[in-house]
Amino acid sequence: MRIVYAALDQMVPGTRGGSIHVQAVADGLADLGHEVHVLTGRGAAAFPPGPVRWHDVRPLFGRRELRWMRTGRVLAIAQEVRAEALIERYYNFGGEGMRVARRLGIPAMLEVNAPVVDYPGSPKGRLDRALLVEPMRRWRDWQCRTADIIVTPTAAILPPQVDPAKVLELEWGADTSRFHPGARGPVAFTRDPGQVVAVFAGAFRSWHGAGRFVDAVRTLRARGDERLAAVLIGDGPEFDRVKRAAAGVPGITLTGGIPHDEMPAAIAACDIGVAPFDVAAHAPLALGFYWSPLKVFEYMAAGLPVVAPRIDRLAGIVRDGEEALLYDPGDANGLADALLRLMEPALRARLGAAARARVVSRFSWSAHCARLDEALRKACACAC
Repeated sequence: MRIVYAALDQMVPGTRGGSIHVQAVADGLADLGHEVHVLTGRGAAAFPPGPVRWHDVRPLFGRRELRWMRTGRVLAIAQEVRAEALIERYYNFGGEGMRVARRLGIPAMLEVNAPVVDYPGSPKGRLDRALLVEPMRRWRDWQCRTADIIVTPTAAILPPQVDPAKVLELEWGADTSRFHPGARGPVAFTRDPGQVVAVFAGAFRSWHGAGRFVDAVRTLRARGDERLAAVLIGDGPEFDRVKRAAAGVPGITLTGGIPHDEMPAAIAACDIGVAPFDVAAHAPLALGFYWSPLKVFEYMAAGLPVVAPRIDRLAGIVRDGEEALLYDPGDANGLADALLRLMEPALRARLGAAARARVVSRFSWSAHCARLDEALRKACACAC
């Protein structure tokens, strides 16, 4: 099948979750024998080698809000390659892929990884209602109506009138052939073999909770326990604040951002994966925990036990006492106490082995793409 994948607001290669997602899905569908054409921005390096056909197509003036204005370019490429199906990565001001799919009469799949509905108190929602006809809501609703398939981690972020029959609830995943306990390569930090190393990897935004990880290490130090070392990988708006908070706390290393190709070895060099999400710090999460957290799947693939708050959906991905230790997000000492429990080698080994087995069986990118392939083939058969 010839598939056009429109992800104009992303950059590939890149270190953000969206970039990793786009490349993983494109590669996975190509591995299944499809001819995949990806329309996205080219990152700082060349597009990845391999069978995927990459097209450098970005929003006008680099503004994501103008993504919809590239409909003509998307149409031209889809016609040139004789596309048989189209996938679009949803964005509020997108829709160019859905328009092209309808123009060509081919199946349309919409990837929805962020809320289509407005969260309570949303400034954008208030502005939309002030415009009386609610143009932004109507446009988002149109995109969902137009799609033949909607792929999302949770239907809770879709408009209530969406036909459940066309919704495919599907988690993100990890490349389990690259992320595994024996991964080797350059590592951006040095570990003391006598310490247990816990890692946070991801964007430094307030709701990712990197600061809470630092606070937990400080708590353990105040208790006189120096067995744990902490490594924080990534960058973002909160990086400088977290770095200041970590100053003077022994055993904390901040590496900054590293290429995603170096992540398998970096995570495999650690003992515990930490995902200290702070849902109260991000208003859209009032709709529920809609993320499908890439870091958690990659920790699991590397055979690390996971420490995370006990919140909806996340507790279904990584289970307390089986692959993870989940703590009460309202308990100020919950994260520190969970880390302290994982100083026990046998517990780490048991949870880590179970985490690896679970991600291989349920949350690999290959499993994700197999479900996409099945849905696309069914949609194409129905369209014939």
